[in-house]
Amino acid sequence: MGCPSATRLLLPIALGLAIACVEDRPDTLVNGPSSLEPHPPPPTGETVFVDRTNEAGIDFHHFNGMSGELYMAEIMGPGCALFDYDNDGDLDALVLQGHMLGDKGIDEATFPPEAELPLRDRLFRSELIESGELRFVDVTDEAGIDSRSYGMGVAVGDYDSDGWVDLYITSLGPNLFLRNNGDGTFSDVTEQTGTGDDRWSASAAFVDYDVDGHLDLFVTNYVDFTPATHKECFSNTGALDYCGPLSYGAYPDRLFRNRGDGTFEDVTAVSQIARKYGAGLGIVCSDFNGDDRVDLYVANDLHPNQLWINRGDGTFADEALVSGCAFNMAGGVESSMGIDAADFDGDGDDDLFMTHLNAETNTLYINDGKGLFDDYSIDTGLGVPSRNYTGFGTAFVDYDNDGWLDVIVANGAARVLYDLADSGDPHPVHQKNQLFKNTGDGHFRDVTDSAGEPFAISEVTRGVAIGDVDNDGDSDILISNNNGPARLLINEVGNRNPWIGLRVIDATGIRDGIGARVEVVRKDGGSLWRSVRAASSYCSSHDPRVIVGLGEEPEVQSVRIHWPDGTVEEWTAPEVDHYTVLERGSGREVGD
Repeated sequence: MGCPSATRLLLPIALGLAIACVEDRPDTLVNGPSSLEPHPPPPTGETVFVDRTNEAGIDFHHFNGMSGELYMAEIMGPGCALFDYDNDGDLDALVLQGHMLGDKGIDEATFPPEAELPLRDRLFRSELIESGELRFVDVTDEAGIDSRSYGMGVAVGDYDSDGWVDLYITSLGPNLFLRNNGDGTFSDVTEQTGTGDDRWSASAAFVDYDVDGHLDLFVTNYVDFTPATHKECFSNTGALDYCGPLSYGAYPDRLFRNRGDGTFEDVTAVSQIARKYGAGLGIVCSDFNGDDRVDLYVANDLHPNQLWINRGDGTFADEALVSGCAFNMAGGVESSMGIDAADFDGDGDDDLFMTHLNAETNTLYINDGKGLFDDYSIDTGLGVPSRNYTGFGTAFVDYDNDGWLDVIVANGAARVLYDLADSGDPHPVHQKNQLFKNTGDGHFRDVTDSAGEPFAISEVTRGVAIGDVDNDGDSDILISNNNGPARLLINEVGNRNPWIGLRVIDATGIRDGIGARVEVVRKDGGSLWRSVRAASSYCSSHDPRVIVGLGEEPEVQSVRIHWPDGTVEEWTAPEVDHYTVLERGSGREVGD
């Protein structure tokens, strides 16, 4: 008998037993291209990522509003985004700000002098293309962005298909929808679009779930907390501590359908999304069961996770329990926060990875291709190294372009770490981030110690956004810290291996092909699979361009784009070590 899914564990759970199955495991977990051999980590002492924040001009310090009251929201944000808002070919950055919580007001003991007044979200424009240098300029005022809510997350997508990407910003309080006017400025269209939400929202995603050519909007909502509803919570030692999600009622997430006329319809109820509540923090969208319809996976904090399978008639069914990804392998609910989905094992379907609280483990669910999952966290080596950390933002990223997707995890505790508190630390929740290398045989190696100086810093990292900031063919990282600086980490090793970069454009000819899957067909017959998406991680948005590392075998036969409606187009192999635009309708249509 194979390893039990969450459904098959119901009886042992009822008996109070925790079962870890190791029987019938395959010797190898991967079915990827044979030409991709496992690569060792960089030599000891070699720098992988370097911190270019200061010299690039990203001057930002997040303020979480802590006043000693231990408000729950203080430790939860913020996210960040990498996107090209001005269509000049380089990535700009948005970082989200907090503000004072409660009615105590700001004083010298709580307000960091590094934070820039007024406290609001900040947009930094890249001048890479025009200057040839990695340099950013704060254009918040120029862009007309005056977002002063308690920022949590950001989704990026061209909702009106005018060729300019728009922003949806979530917060503790009213969310904000900003339309890109195409002239360097943004306009508040929250009321006009009908997408406002006054609750505590976290991650959001633009996704065309009904395949009508218009990007819809999914918003995760967390719990019923405001400073006015604050409760006192305590640690196991009896000391005051931050509350967990079970201290407050959970909210339903929301799904807005794009009518195509600049407005959205709230279809949360009719789509069946409203049938399940959870403390939603992360969202990722993918066709998990191979039926050519995009599904939604929601990471819930101390509530069962949800796998919303798209029925194709405007409704969804939560099949996480029967699919084996509502709970971990022991049948336990976990504190799911960050989330990503990708084909880490090279078998053509998207697997799931999510981050959790310390004393739990981060969890990797492997997809069988039909939307059934098994927990391989321990087997792959991603479980045990995470037990002493609390993870938030995360991403599958091939940092060394060897063809195998690695994993970055952003860490920072959500409860007071009393060894830090006892030493007088004013923000005793900081931890180091982690980097795990995919060895190509179904396992990951912790390479944090050789990842570079930024991974030796202990901070409270929340958001992780991935993108090629310097346009050199490898993946860089923007991270947002709670009550700390944003950091720009530049990749120093990835483009040593050959790569191809792809921008996938949908049928309108102007909008990124969110939801499409990229298949790079190698001359040896194997394939590398990547997805076009911006939303995942934790409250953050990525560069939708796709970088495919080719390792030591750069021979590519063709590239196929699998569009969300099931059609497939093929192009002859693009030039290696360059970016290529693939526009729908310009390739050769082939059978799937």
